[in-house]
This record gives sequence, C-alpha cells and structure tokens, in this order.
Amino acid sequence: MPVLLFLIDTSASMNQRTHLGTTYLDIAKGAVETFMKLRGRDPASRGDRYMLVNFEDVPFGIKAGWKESHATFMTELRNLQATGLTTIGQSLRTAFDLLNLNRLVTGIDNYGQGRNPFFLEPAIIIAITDGNKLTSSGGVQDELSAEAM
Repeated sequence: MPVLLFLIDTSASMNQRTHLGTTYLDIAKGAVETFMKLRGRDPASRGDRYMLVNFEDVPFGIKAGWKESHATFMTELRNLQATGLTTIGQSLRTAFDLLNLNRLVTGIDNYGQGRNPFFLEPAIIIAITDGNKLTSSGGVQDELSAEAM
C-alpha cells in the first residue's frame, strides 16, 4: 500500500503559458490526472493512497490527505490556482511532516520506540515545478538549503 504524495508548484510563475497557450499549472494538473488514470489500470494499485500538497503555507497547502476520497483529490487538483511564492523548502517539509503523521497514525512509527520493522509502507513524493527561482518571504534564494526548510 504505497502512499503517493503529489507536491505541485502553485507559485505565480506557473501561470506562464506555453506555445500552445496552456499554463504550466494546467500541464502539471494534466500530468497528475494522466498518472492517476494509468496507475488505476494496474491491479497492484488497489491499496494506493494519494495525497496532494501545494506551495501554500501550512495548513492551507494540504489539499488532500490520506483519508480523502479519490473524488476529493481530483476536485482539489482541478481547483488549484497559481498564486504566491516558490517556497519549495517549506512545502517539502510539509510533505515529510504529513507522511510522518500518517505513519504515526497507522502505527508504523511509534513515538519514542522507532519504526516497526515488519511494517513496510513505501512513500513516494512526486514534485512538479517549473524550476524557477526559489522565493520566500525572506527574499530570493540561489539554492535549496536547510535554512530554507
């Protein structure tokens, strides 16, 4: 039962248009929808759980958690808007925190006792971004660093 977490860049730079006239955010949404359709055809995907996180501040960046239905996930995906800054450091931290919370709730991790080795739940973070400058409320950063997180 893998957990697939989609981290979608919703910074204002994702409003750029391609030569076909579609925005980068529309392409990202289409990529996630295509992935979900193709993954749904595989019988091994029956236990998959999906999460959707964008680049907004916590808690607004968590659009669909592990308990949400597929329909809620798709609705939240379609409703994403490109505004704000490219805060990939903070968004990655939110993604890892959400995965850790999921593991704590499901009993895979135990507070103060570590991970139960007989539980195996792979987690995959799929980040979709235009790779533009890393911006935050502190200014523009040249590279992702621990301070950005």
